[in-house]
Amino acid sequence: MARGRTSADLQQVDRTESRVEIGRWLKAKREEAGLTQRELAEKVGSLYYTYISQIELGHGKIIPERWERWAEVLEIHPRIFSLKLLEAYEPCAYRLIFGESDK
Repeated sequence: MARGRTSADLQQVDRTESRVEIGRWLKAKREEAGLTQRELAEKVGSLYYTYISQIELGHGKIIPERWERWAEVLEIHPRIFSLKLLEAYEPCAYRLIFGESDK
């Protein structure tokens, strides 16, 4: 595949809504933990607190290798946290593994 091009079968994939939704959930969890974006960034090892803002707005995502640390900082069981993020970031994979969502 040519660099910078999207495969035709991926052009219809839109994860915007699920990323915005998970961003709101993450923001609520951060606020429940009593953390500012800057404090969360420091605790999860991010160099920039603006990264937290981007995730909370649905413009970015947390890489799976960091999910456990985020779960720990936000005091969420890692399995629950991972399932929530997998469903939001990779809804097709989530559906294939677990069946239809309860939503």
